Amino acid sequence: MNRIWHGLLDALGAAGSMTWQVTWSLILGFTLSAIVQALVRKSTIARLLADDSLKSLATATGLGAASSSCSYAAVALARALFRKSANFTAAMAFEIASTNLVIELGLILALLLGWQFTLAEFVGGPLMILFIALLFRRFLTTKLVEAAREQADKAVPGSMEGHAAMDMSVTGGGSFWRRLASPSGFTAVAHTFVMEWAAVIRDIIIGLLIAGAAAAWIPDTFWQHLFLSDNPLAAKLWGPLVGPLVAIASFVCSIGNAPLAAVLWAGGISFGGVVSFIFADLLIIPILVIYSRYYGRRMAWFIFGTFYASMVAAGYVIEFAFQPLGLVPTTRHANIGQTAPAWNYTTWLNIIFLFLAGVLLWRFFTTGGRAMLAMMGGGPADTADHKD
Repeated sequence: MNRIWHGLLDALGAAGSMTWQVTWSLILGFTLSAIVQALVRKSTIARLLADDSLKSLATATGLGAASSSCSYAAVALARALFRKSANFTAAMAFEIASTNLVIELGLILALLLGWQFTLAEFVGGPLMILFIALLFRRFLTTKLVEAAREQADKAVPGSMEGHAAMDMSVTGGGSFWRRLASPSGFTAVAHTFVMEWAAVIRDIIIGLLIAGAAAAWIPDTFWQHLFLSDNPLAAKLWGPLVGPLVAIASFVCSIGNAPLAAVLWAGGISFGGVVSFIFADLLIIPILVIYSRYYGRRMAWFIFGTFYASMVAAGYVIEFAFQPLGLVPTTRHANIGQTAPAWNYTTWLNIIFLFLAGVLLWRFFTTGGRAMLAMMGGGPADTADHKD
């Protein structure tokens, strides 16, 4: 019993330490994302994603990266865009970018693993979108898209549709800073900030707990055998293939998979394997079930196959392109619970940004935010064009 108790304390301690390391970066990332979303209406996005041209894909990628979302909300929003006549390929590019090319994920990767992983994220994400676009252009038939649109128009419930349908952007004229500094701008930022947190908090907590448990309970030898660490070439070839499979089995999505990625890196997975693991948040089993509800089983399998192939390919490119450039870390260092809180820059940043979060929370709950929380899981019609 003592061994179990001490093991549980070790797991919780590791999770708590990682939480302390990344708190300020999460608040900063969600604040910046909320500012962008407060000034860009979701209703304008579909019109910009009319085809699968390079321009539309670049627009989808940029808007997705600015529209930070939990994986479930990103999937729901992609269907909403598709139903509003957005091109299917562009909608999928938007979905990928809104979970894998966001600021908060890059900050967490830098804090837990190092800046090289952040660079790999922002290089690998567009590569994955490019590979998906090429596969879609080659293998996606008009018949399959029409069948998917027919199923999408049935509006079968999935998850987080209410949150995805909310549009809290500020309307009216004026400059960027004038709209942002207005009372309605402050309210819009606060509402978007809190709703984004409410959407991802479950995944963040689960991801940190799983990472803490894995760091405390699973010996490094298990990961080393799984990732073929004794054979460097085999590890590089195997890592991008097995990384997404570990992600699928973990059930952790959104930015919640970043702490587990740190554990896998310390355990011996290849650099490219970490990249493909992070990108697989949109292939976990619950989301695959939602794809089937949204677009039909055939399209769900098509998404799974093309997404998996693209994230593996992106992992390989990152692995074999970054190595000659000296961008792959030579040590397996990861902040997975070894650092205890201390009076350093992390503590001061946490204090500052927790105060900022407190101010936004106060604004949220004093301007009708509580009712919005109750609508998060509703259908799109329940919250469409929500106004503060």
